[in-house]
Amino acid sequence: MTMTLYSNLPTLDLHGEPAAIAVILVKDFIRDNYNLKNKRIVIIHGIGKGIIRKTVHEELKNNIYVKEYKLDNFNVGQTIIELNL
Repeated sequence: MTMTLYSNLPTLDLHGEPAAIAVILVKDFIRDNYNLKNKRIVIIHGIGKGIIRKTVHEELKNNIYVKEYKLDNFNVGQTIIELNL
């Protein structure tokens, strides 16, 4: 097991999820963490063909609870999100 810089943050792993389900999971995950006052969260979307990453980023771009997001510099298979708290 490898440790990451963001291993202590709430994390959603979307490996194996179809894009339509991923959108629902992301919306719920963001809303729940906003309500819990978690300022930063992580979504693991994997690398693959980039379909889930693109779907996640499109949702993040349009989500009112999201202040900003970026790919993890050390692991492009996950995105770090800062919420509007």
